[in-house]
Amino acid sequence: MEDTAALAGQVTELAYALDTFYFLVMGALVMWMAAGFTMLESGLVRAKNTAEILTKNVGLYSIACIMYMLMGYTIMYPAEASNLFFQLGNGMLGSADNSAEDVIASGGDTYYSGLSDFFFQVVFVATAMSIVSGAVAERMKLWSFFMFAVVLTAFIYPLQGFWNWGGGFLSSNGYFDFAGSGTVHLCGAAAALAGVILLGPRKGKYGPNGQVNAIPGCNLPLATLGTLILWLGWFGFNGGSELKVSDVGEANAVALVFVNTNMAAAGGLVFALLLSRLWFGKADLTMALNGALAGLVAITADPLSPAPIAATTIGAIGGLLVVASIVFLDKLRIDDPVGAISVHGVVGIWGVLAVVFTNEAEDTTLLWQLIGVLSIFAWVFIASFIVWFVLKATVGIRVSEEEEYEGVDIGECGLEAYPEFTKASE
Repeated sequence: MEDTAALAGQVTELAYALDTFYFLVMGALVMWMAAGFTMLESGLVRAKNTAEILTKNVGLYSIACIMYMLMGYTIMYPAEASNLFFQLGNGMLGSADNSAEDVIASGGDTYYSGLSDFFFQVVFVATAMSIVSGAVAERMKLWSFFMFAVVLTAFIYPLQGFWNWGGGFLSSNGYFDFAGSGTVHLCGAAAALAGVILLGPRKGKYGPNGQVNAIPGCNLPLATLGTLILWLGWFGFNGGSELKVSDVGEANAVALVFVNTNMAAAGGLVFALLLSRLWFGKADLTMALNGALAGLVAITADPLSPAPIAATTIGAIGGLLVVASIVFLDKLRIDDPVGAISVHGVVGIWGVLAVVFTNEAEDTTLLWQLIGVLSIFAWVFIASFIVWFVLKATVGIRVSEEEEYEGVDIGECGLEAYPEFTKASE
């Protein structure tokens, strides 16, 4: 009997180690998405603004990690944080975590390290902030952007995250968002939209008679690489959200999540490419890239319930929506250099609503999916608008016309990403 108990304890400890390792690896894949956002954005802006984009992305990731540690995680997961953190305002990570005795005694309810959960969640909040970066590119002050990042990652994002994943009113009423079409992607898009409205479009983007002037990016190979990196990282984003892989049922679920994530991206790219060919007469690469990302955003709300063909369809609809949305926002003179608001906002809404068509197991209703979308958008947009407005009224959020003309690389960073030549030191 004692041997049987000892063996069961060893199996439990092994499963705990496996699930913790899986969680950490998936978190590392999501962290790699920071590289994808960086490459995508820097490829879709003009060369004179590249260094500032790179600085923003490495800076926002670091700010997100620190602020989520200090404050955000405690707000979003008060129950889990109580074991690892002190009270709000003094929320430094502690060293306490689950002991072997605690894991065995839990009877399987505790199956990964609490610190692995923090790591996985912190890379999610950085993803939400990365969405904002591309939308405000080429004309925003660097340090104003960083100040906004502090507020979003410490407070705005975690509060609405609590509503869904931390035990708040949305999840308790049947709202379902598996990996964050609303909680992460719509949140980032709503914050970006508030900033873009106050910031205004880039000089020369829109003409006096309603014409829209294209401002091509400087490096489409880099943008394509960034998209493929994001595609890869999304397997961690959705796959890690299953939280467990150590038994047959969970392993099969993770495999299905991976397949559906991949198929939705493929569907989104193909149908965005087809629509751009029909609409513009050309196979627009940037629309194809955004179509793949749209498919990924769309399936994120529920990558586990649909069959692969249904996941492909959900992604395909996302690909069609993103092309139409990008064109429509330009008609409204909302200047988004990388299409982030369309990809993550419009398609994020579609992903949340699509759950009701494929998920029969969860107690989901169209009403509460809509309430979730409206709640997240209203909170994030209004709170972000206030923060952006205060920054605009105090330190300012837009660079001068001269800096915008010369490129924010020189004005904000004092260097160029692509210098035409370098002078040797005499």
